[in-house]
Amino acid sequence: MTKATYKPSEKIFWKGRKSNPNIENQYWHQEIKHINIDDEKQISNVDIALLGYVCDEGVKRNRGRIGAAKGPKAIRERLAKLPIHFEQKTVADAGDVVCIDDNMEACQELFSEKISFLLKNNVFPIAFGGGHDMAYAHFKGIKKRTNGKIGIINFDAHFDIRPIEGKTNSGTPFNQILSEYKDAHYFAIGIQQQSNTKELFDIANNNNRINYVINYDCESSKTELDTLKQKIIPFINQVDYLYITIDMDGFSSAYAPGVSAPSPLGFTPYFIFKMLSFLIDTRKVISLDIAELNPLLDRDNLTANLAAKIIDFVILKLASNKTVTI
Repeated sequence: MTKATYKPSEKIFWKGRKSNPNIENQYWHQEIKHINIDDEKQISNVDIALLGYVCDEGVKRNRGRIGAAKGPKAIRERLAKLPIHFEQKTVADAGDVVCIDDNMEACQELFSEKISFLLKNNVFPIAFGGGHDMAYAHFKGIKKRTNGKIGIINFDAHFDIRPIEGKTNSGTPFNQILSEYKDAHYFAIGIQQQSNTKELFDIANNNNRINYVINYDCESSKTELDTLKQKIIPFINQVDYLYITIDMDGFSSAYAPGVSAPSPLGFTPYFIFKMLSFLIDTRKVISLDIAELNPLLDRDNLTANLAAKIIDFVILKLASNKTVTI
């Protein structure tokens, strides 16, 4: 029996301010479409779909503080209240893939199927979790649709390339990807030395498919950004497509306290917005997700608001660029 389930979008999570009925929609909760991925007719006119990964098991196995399974609901609630500024794209909530009885592997498999189906129908997936074990499932879903080289851009304080000892978890997804897919390439941005062992740095330094920059090189100044972009350009040039994943613990806890492993170090929102703009402008980005938001640990919804505004920003950027298909 499958230990995961898919739940279509529910309007109950999308509530917000009312606006003048005589003018066009002003807020996300008014504009968002609600779809069931299993009904192919419902996604025929959708450009971008939101998909939740409701799973804490990977974080639990990694001895982290659970609560990330509540992330998708929190992000929707914050998105609902934002004003809309995109017109060229149709955005839909595609619901959630939900882990049952701690069977993370079944949840990952079902999630990968939904990602693959969205891409098959030329829908850009924006996923949110949930633990960072979502990344393995997300990448697997992408690879079901293409034989092209995929470059992973991971904004994160942690490598998440731990050797697998027993069960996989939220600290092993990129180890799994690199081991199973020999054409996968990985670039981690924001790695904190205090959050990764020497063993992990040795693994990264000895694998020519792994690139990284530490958090001290992730500043918002034009000089720092230009230097980082020059490091990333060769990586971008060697792949066909880009998959972006953002772990909220990569931010300074001043901006993102609601994570399992907060740190006063880390990047600023402005750094992420500048880098996302640069990456999307390459016209190689085909999918994106946000991991590790833990509403149980959040303060004044700061982390959830930041995650929502990242999604809003990405959609605005996608609306101004040509659609990338695979």
